[in-house]
Amino acid sequence: MTDIRWRKSSYSTAQSNCVEVAELPSGRYGIRDSKTLSAPALFVPAPEWSAFIKAVEAIGL
Repeated sequence: MTDIRWRKSSYSTAQSNCVEVAELPSGRYGIRDSKTLSAPALFVPAPEWSAFIKAVEAIGL
């Protein structure tokens, strides 16, 4: 998975809360902690990622 293009959340800071997301060709999304690249990433299907984003937007985050 070295060809995955991860992007850091705009809410991440240099010292903490470093979350990265990648859209995968398979239609899934990957989520990982950029401070701990050796830790496993979480992969979710696109509909679940979309539902998560909508829920976060609904509560104003």
